[in-house]
Amino acid sequence: MQVTSPVRAPLVLKKEENGQKRATTYHDITEDICRQVEAPPTNPRWLLAMLLSLAALGWGGYTLYRTWWFGLGEWGLNKTVGWAWDITNFVWWVGIGHAGTLISAILLLFRQKWRTSINRAAEAMTIFAVLCAGSFILMHMGRAWMAYWALPLPNTYGSLWVNFNSPLVWDVFAISTYLTVSVVFWYIGLIPDLATIRERAIARGDKIRAFVYGILSFGWDGSAKTWARYEEVALILAGLSTPLVLSVHTIVSMDFATSLIPGWHTTIFPPYFVAGAIFSGFAMVLTLMLITRHVFKLQAYITLEHIESMNKVIVLTGSIVGIAYLTEFFIAWYSGVEYESYAFINRAFGPYWWAYAAMMSCNVLSPQFFWFRSLRRNIYVTFILSIVVNIGMWFERFVIIVTSLHRDYLPSSWAMFYPTWVDLGDYIFTFGLFFTLFFLFAKFLPVINMAEVKAVLKSTSQTTLEKVQARSAESVASDTHQGDDK
Repeated sequence: MQVTSPVRAPLVLKKEENGQKRATTYHDITEDICRQVEAPPTNPRWLLAMLLSLAALGWGGYTLYRTWWFGLGEWGLNKTVGWAWDITNFVWWVGIGHAGTLISAILLLFRQKWRTSINRAAEAMTIFAVLCAGSFILMHMGRAWMAYWALPLPNTYGSLWVNFNSPLVWDVFAISTYLTVSVVFWYIGLIPDLATIRERAIARGDKIRAFVYGILSFGWDGSAKTWARYEEVALILAGLSTPLVLSVHTIVSMDFATSLIPGWHTTIFPPYFVAGAIFSGFAMVLTLMLITRHVFKLQAYITLEHIESMNKVIVLTGSIVGIAYLTEFFIAWYSGVEYESYAFINRAFGPYWWAYAAMMSCNVLSPQFFWFRSLRRNIYVTFILSIVVNIGMWFERFVIIVTSLHRDYLPSSWAMFYPTWVDLGDYIFTFGLFFTLFFLFAKFLPVINMAEVKAVLKSTSQTTLEKVQARSAESVASDTHQGDDK
């Protein structure tokens, strides 16, 4: 009996033209990806999306002005809940930024070919999400023009040297390093595709585009030596980025874990935060890629295989997050500390029980639908659940921060936190910033890595799959025929 291992699903589908399907070629990939970059910005769906993003940015910009002009009294904070909305949003955005580097760096090191169609957009998402996270640090400072005080810069005004014992300083180093490496990694990957657009502009006589993309492509000549160096640099940056994925959110979790607040002072936070970050990051990548796939008609390159693979990661990380929630409760009970036990009972049954219920239902229950293959490959279910997961992860950060603070050791100081319209506006500002940057990126830069998709075309296309299956069937038929003769 001959056993044939199943052939993996194709990552590049056949191209549909005039109702007929044919094999996708290298030229098709270039044309499909460059089309939105070279076309004038008149796509009505893109224009509508940009207008909405700019409206959010403008409204949020006004509330940001009020925050800096009138001070943090515009927020809903009080003397008991000194951290709330801003830190919740900061941690949430940092988490969103994790999946990009994970897809690009770690999956590159593990030679996972399904990353090729989604890594470029995921890397861009990482950069924009980290910028949004950083904006909350500037907001919370109140005096953003003093932001450089967080850096260890020598000064002549006295002792302003930062306190290296503070995890907030670790934040500065971890996030700025992560942002720098992510930007370099993203830009290095863009260079071959920018050179392709440059060459097409030269061939069409478009001098302005040829000049701009000529500068951006750094004189890429496509020689064997250039490609070899490019791949070496990509591997080095992937090696540098991989530990950063773990370090950034681990250090953010230390902001909480090094304090003595019940509900925060726990050693489970680093792995728990990292798993949650990857969980929410993959959900945001799915949301963006499904929109991009539909708007720019990239169904042949962002396939159900990509979507299913990301949904599997969401099931895994969502389950880890669920176990972490249960472990927290066990540790609180096992510690024998009454304040710790009260903090977790208060989370589930106290005044903010609705936030806890939203967190559990969105993060623990909703990903379990992806155990079913039909749901993992369903576009509509995936889109809805990806948004649900991100809502749940926001509530997770809100629960951790606000419910732990609003009931401290002194009952006379217990207080509730309610966000003001300025709080809401600052959050909307970051959404406007994020989507404005992402839609500009999707319009003026290739949203899919053409060079890497071409590299896997021969081994992962639908045409190749059909050829392999045909050869396998012929081989089985031949073996059966020879057996009958004997």
